[in-house]
Amino acid sequence: MIRNVRKLALLTALVATTHPLHAQGLRDKFADLFVFGPGGVQLTLPGSSDPTNPENIRAHGKHFIPASVGANGSLIAFIGNAIAGSAANAPISAASAGTTFRFEGGVPVATSVSSGPLFAERAPTLGKGRVFAGFNRNRAHYQSLRGIPVNDIRLIFTHENVTSATFPKCDSIAGGDCNLFGVPKLENDIMMFNLALDIDVTVSSFFLTYGLTDRLDLSFALPVVSASLRGTSNADLLPFGGPPAAHFFAGTPDNPVLHATRSVEGSATGIGDVAARMKLNLNQSARAAFSVLLDARFPTGSEADLLGTGHFAGRGLAIVSARFDDFTPHANVGFLVRTGKMENDAVLATIGFDHRLASWATLAADLISEFQVGESKLRLPTTVTYQSPFRRTIEPSAIPEIRDDLINGSIGVKFRTYGELTAVANTIVPLNRAGLRPNLLWTFGMEYSF
Repeated sequence: MIRNVRKLALLTALVATTHPLHAQGLRDKFADLFVFGPGGVQLTLPGSSDPTNPENIRAHGKHFIPASVGANGSLIAFIGNAIAGSAANAPISAASAGTTFRFEGGVPVATSVSSGPLFAERAPTLGKGRVFAGFNRNRAHYQSLRGIPVNDIRLIFTHENVTSATFPKCDSIAGGDCNLFGVPKLENDIMMFNLALDIDVTVSSFFLTYGLTDRLDLSFALPVVSASLRGTSNADLLPFGGPPAAHFFAGTPDNPVLHATRSVEGSATGIGDVAARMKLNLNQSARAAFSVLLDARFPTGSEADLLGTGHFAGRGLAIVSARFDDFTPHANVGFLVRTGKMENDAVLATIGFDHRLASWATLAADLISEFQVGESKLRLPTTVTYQSPFRRTIEPSAIPEIRDDLINGSIGVKFRTYGELTAVANTIVPLNRAGLRPNLLWTFGMEYSF
């Protein structure tokens, strides 16, 4: 009879551990990788919460929850925010590309001869009444988070410190000072957690720029984002000592199940964060030009489906460019403001050139950088120190504590196919490993100016 009860309890717990997903969005599906029991609460242990187990075991199912709402919880949220941010910050074509003009005595005079840069900005504006429109599509398969492979993210969740203040009988039951981390002995139990993610984001952007005057361009960009997420989590409880176990996913204290696995898969497609831009040319000569650009990204993308950040972002750029026959260097310096609580502002700096190879071909290359302002708002879990039965430390996360400064190299070509219709191909390669990064981000598109 006892054996049958144990089998029934084991079967019930295993079913609970693998219950179907009911999440409505990709962000919730990602969070489900940390859920092992009914109710959707992260890091709840269904076996240790089973009412068929002894009373002194039943409460232990929630002892790892503080780790999911503390520093480790910030890390869980950070990974989700990084996915959404990658979609919201996908590169959009330069606001003013193609041949640009100014009018002198009613006669158009070209201010550029190449097809322009791809993702950097150049100072000349389109010219009054001119239109620049296009479409580009870029795709990223994300492979690292601060240099750690996203298919092998390792975390360690630690037990809460049960003290005599929160549990008055603790000292007498444990036979020691419960204010010490490690007393009672079950506080030494840990959960080893391995997360494997497969993340793809494709952004198809439609953009339109209109030359309101010779010196002022207004631009609008509409991104359509497709995001897919596949993930697997493997969790192993490591008891400190032999049975009976206090913490387990299923089974009984004498016959515990100490391993659990979760898998999720989902995709979503929709409007991303819409952008509106304005570029004002402050000075223009035959050799050089200076402009400023304001760019606003509105939170139109679904935060729940990781299609947008859910927060407003804006940037301001100072743009300098020069012209030496077919060679046009440019530099952009500016500031990016993000309003999300988990997102840092950034200083922006880009330097590069576009070069007319032929009347129908342009080469563009840039070094694109984004430098984090202030300390990271992500609080990685700090070193955990056990005081009993002997002093030792555990590092809860393999993710390094580094700044999320992003440095990318961009190189691409533009081919004029018919009239002012231009085909675009470009590759962006990360030059460092901060943040959530692909090995490369490719872009294809078409541009037309008239």
